[in-house]
Amino acid sequence: MNLLTKSDLKKLQMQDPYFSKGSQKEIPSSELKVLAKFFTPDAGWTWYACSASKDEETGDIQFFGLVDGIEIELGYFWLSQLKEARGPYGLPVERDLHWSNNSKKEITLDELMIELGVG
Repeated sequence: MNLLTKSDLKKLQMQDPYFSKGSQKEIPSSELKVLAKFFTPDAGWTWYACSASKDEETGDIQFFGLVDGIEIELGYFWLSQLKEARGPYGLPVERDLHWSNNSKKEITLDELMIELGVG
């Protein structure tokens, strides 16, 4: 499964404050949209991505977002980490194909944190 489409990467980059074609400013969490969701089908971990940047040296993608695993925390995670991660039954991380911020349910980072009982 392709974890990240080019279209999704472009949307995520537009919210990256350091992307030259993006907003070039930090977007408040009350306005920052959660644009992608990744999960382990057999381990109960979920990663919500709000922005992304590409490391020019390695080609790897670094996301900023919320991770719901052992604890819920905001931070950075890498596409390569998602590709390597496996749950207890060896299943890989998947992208939630039904998660879309183009649908009726647009959710901001603040709203997600409230929904998950954080903040």
